[in-house]
Amino acid sequence: MKRVGGDVRGFVSEFWKFAAKGNMFDLAVGVVLGTAFGAIVTSLVKDIITPLISIVTGSTNFSTWTFTLREATIIGGEEVPALVIGYGNLLQASLNFVVVGLSIFIFYKAFVNIRTRLERHEATEPAAPPVSTQEKLLSEIRDILSAQGGFASGGKMQAEKSERPEM
Repeated sequence: MKRVGGDVRGFVSEFWKFAAKGNMFDLAVGVVLGTAFGAIVTSLVKDIITPLISIVTGSTNFSTWTFTLREATIIGGEEVPALVIGYGNLLQASLNFVVVGLSIFIFYKAFVNIRTRLERHEATEPAAPPVSTQEKLLSEIRDILSAQGGFASGGKMQAEKSERPEM
């Protein structure tokens, strides 16, 4: 019994490590956004592009477009259905594919353009000038003297006044 419980806990622990890495969360976000994007593209094709194409073709429902190879007939008292190639669905799916691909390409180009501008902006920001070795040493000396109450805090002035004979 103890062995089975340990295996289950190890499996759950291993699964949680996998899920917490972010791979699963990134995938979930991609699926959700892809589904939403698919709905937008479907609406774009159905509500905007297809009616525009129907001006030229005279039909808004591509799925009804067919090519009949053989008409329905009656053979031996039984009705044989027509043999039809339904190319309208293929046209609709192809149109959806082109619009999805074009939309993704446009969003990708916009994203790359924005990212490139941001990278250029970050690259053009002036960096702090590098501190020379001499400046570093002088800063260290100043800090040491300040800590000792020496010259940097006005100690030089006090030392000079105390060494002068009073008149």
